[in-house]
Amino acid sequence: MKLTSTSFSDGQEIPGKFSFCTPDPAHHVCLGNNINPHLAWSDAPADTKSFVVICHDPDVPSQGDDVNQEGRSVPAALPRVDFFHWVLIDLPATVKAIAEGEFSNKVTPRGKPGLQAAEGSRQGINNYTDWFANDHDMSGDYYGYDGPCPPWNDEIIHHYIFTVYALDIEKLPLDGKFGGPEVRTAMLGHILAEACLTGTYTLNASLQA
Repeated sequence: MKLTSTSFSDGQEIPGKFSFCTPDPAHHVCLGNNINPHLAWSDAPADTKSFVVICHDPDVPSQGDDVNQEGRSVPAALPRVDFFHWVLIDLPATVKAIAEGEFSNKVTPRGKPGLQAAEGSRQGINNYTDWFANDHDMSGDYYGYDGPCPPWNDEIIHHYIFTVYALDIEKLPLDGKFGGPEVRTAMLGHILAEACLTGTYTLNASLQA
């Protein structure tokens, strides 16, 4: 099974228009266009019944004490955890691609609505739901795709792994609000094949090319 994109190349930087935040010289960051990238997959097993798309960042700081703090930096040695940026399930087996902007084309304060999405698919919540939980202006349930916005003072470049899974069932046995961990658990024993594509992103001016 193969996964490709016309939006970015595997192992290369993700363009800013696909990001939640972009660099800003005066304020470190500003809101981006937050467009979901194009994805296309091929060579899925013949008995595939549905697809799942997950995008996650495995480089998110496990502690937030230094995150986006003036005069401090997030050390490269700090243990990292997964942060889910996109959780999309129940895509029909007939779907072979997702167009740029099909599921997201802007930043939506307090989050985009869910669960139902295009082609009869369902979207889970991403981890901006947790990140903005105590933010008066931004708190809410963030369904679907919301792009990169790593700490502007992080010492490492973040990696964004887009993975498409081919499943042997049409719908995952999930009800109500769910996120990446729940989907990973529900897929166990049903994955026929998978393919991934990784892009990089940083808001740290000292790490930008």
